[in-house]
Amino acid sequence: MLIDFKSLLSNFICEKPDSYIVDQILSRFPTPRDLVNASELELESIKGVGKVGARKLVAALKFGPIISLSTEPTIRVKTPEDVYKLLKSTFLHLEKEHFVSIFLNSKNMVLGWETVSIGSLNACIVHPREVFNAAIKRRSASIICVHNHPSGNPDPSNEDIEITKRLMAAGEIIGIEMLDHIIIGHAHYISLKERGFM
Repeated sequence: MLIDFKSLLSNFICEKPDSYIVDQILSRFPTPRDLVNASELELESIKGVGKVGARKLVAALKFGPIISLSTEPTIRVKTPEDVYKLLKSTFLHLEKEHFVSIFLNSKNMVLGWETVSIGSLNACIVHPREVFNAAIKRRSASIICVHNHPSGNPDPSNEDIEITKRLMAAGEIIGIEMLDHIIIGHAHYISLKERGFM
């Protein structure tokens, strides 16, 4: 179903289909339901979509050709390795730190994921507001946070441990549990939960 979904998006937003643009849309709006609720302004803010592409997509969604596609999540996360396998290609060759939130339902099925912050070569500043705003929008029961270390060494820094504690505290207040924080390096990863930092 995802292939059809991507094909339809390509046809609606650009004359020359661009898989990068489609991937950006699917990252921010991973299900047809999310897309239906997206505003023209939100779509236009995605680089490469533009005003015309956003208008065409919003108009198409009003007629419902995409809504009939399955909206049921199909990926379940059980272990940190599952997360690593899911996102390792996303972090391949990145030269800056990217902080990604994975949104889960009550059965640990993946609702989607989103890059909430992009940092420098060795630091990524992320605010709990950005992480949980996206989680609330997805109606998440829980989240898993993931970021990369471009140096290749996934050992957590003091800042990584501190932001993990802040996110856990924010999640407790909001009612969205943070299940893990995973750091990806070159061909391997660490789980802060497994390391005892959570």
